[in-house]
Amino acid sequence: MRWDHLAENPATARDAALFGAEAVTTRTFDTPEFRGMTFHEIRAKSIVNRVPGASRMPFEWTVNPYRGCTHACVYCFARRTHSYLDLDTGHDFDSQIVVKVNAPELLRRQLASPRWRGEHIAMGTNVDCYQRAEGRYRLMPGIIAALRDHANPFSILTKGTLILRDLDLIRQAAEVTEVGISVSVGFTDQELWRTVEPGTPAPERRLDIVRAFADQGIGCGVLMAPVLPFLSDHPDRLRDTVRAIAASGATSVTPLVLHLRPGAREWYMAWLERHHPHLVRRYERLYAEGAYAPKWYQRQVTRQVHELAEEFGMGPRRAGLPRRLTPPEPAPAEQVPDTAPTQLTLL
Repeated sequence: MRWDHLAENPATARDAALFGAEAVTTRTFDTPEFRGMTFHEIRAKSIVNRVPGASRMPFEWTVNPYRGCTHACVYCFARRTHSYLDLDTGHDFDSQIVVKVNAPELLRRQLASPRWRGEHIAMGTNVDCYQRAEGRYRLMPGIIAALRDHANPFSILTKGTLILRDLDLIRQAAEVTEVGISVSVGFTDQELWRTVEPGTPAPERRLDIVRAFADQGIGCGVLMAPVLPFLSDHPDRLRDTVRAIAASGATSVTPLVLHLRPGAREWYMAWLERHHPHLVRRYERLYAEGAYAPKWYQRQVTRQVHELAEEFGMGPRRAGLPRRLTPPEPAPAEQVPDTAPTQLTLL
């Protein structure tokens, strides 16, 4: 493993390694939930990362306490990052997890720096900060507390029910700064979920997160991602998913069509060959031009979801943007543009 070459940008890895091999402790745990997994505990040099300027992300800074993800979603775009460690983007990404054990203290120090301007920080946009490992390492309470204490705006995107453990901390943070919470639920089909997202809580359990936040007076949006071509994009399936999202009390729904970057593309197509071989040629044609489905297809899915959202009394919203969860006074209703938003690369 190339620990000395690990950087956010592999092109500059030799000069900008985030930590060295001497800082790594490797552990395994003989418990059912972690069997077959290896955890590489490191003391990172930096935890607040700048998003590349060419990115489609609607934010500039991220915090990622983990690299690799036990959710094992076959489509995860972050799989390619494991290749920077000479690990494979398939099984190793699911089972070889890098844990930045000093993330809370490092973040607190960086937020206190006079050079930091208190800009919005997004979490869960690379790998899930509430994946299974968080149950053991408990990094997020310290991270949220640091953001709260510095009144620094942030957002969290997750599939993990572990976020409910930190609901009180998030509410405290929302009293002093802008906070946005989103849950990722691309579909509600149980059979599809079991094969394509095997390490995640069931879609219904994720929608329970929305209900729990709503019960506390905290708004929570749903990122309907990814919509899987020919698997979850049938009008009836889209309707079932949007109906369930609306019933959970979600404040908004934002659809994103599957995209297949190198690293994820190979793993997803291998999964497709095993489970849905009749769809392989259709995917090859749909994604013949690159990582993204054609614009016409993206617009078609987005339009369908937005129409269903309106039918069920919901509205779309741009994903990843901060918003105050407990506003001091009612805000005017948001005006939703008629045109569909450009697909973002969150998942």
